[in-house]
Amino acid sequence: MTKSELIQKLAERNPHLYMRDVEKIVDTIFEEITKALVVGDRVELRGFGAFSVKEREARTGRNPRTGESVEVDAKRLPFFKTGKALRERLNGGVSDGDDSEF
Repeated sequence: MTKSELIQKLAERNPHLYMRDVEKIVDTIFEEITKALVVGDRVELRGFGAFSVKEREARTGRNPRTGESVEVDAKRLPFFKTGKALRERLNGGVSDGDDSEF
């Protein structure tokens, strides 16, 4: 599902909202998650999962083509861990048509 498909589905489920308002809501949610991760906070959406940031140390890597050693800079990467309810729903065989939980 793409972001525009998500916005479309939410607009269909909430006909009392204008499409532009749904788009602003989705953009705001993504922006707030991003801001929290940038400052190092963890974002937990109960039943869905948690977003956090993993730190990778600087290291010496190897170019697979030439075998030459290269320095790889330290970096921060986003990480997502699924919540229990989402894992159970994925593995429990609940049909796609049942949207009662989400």
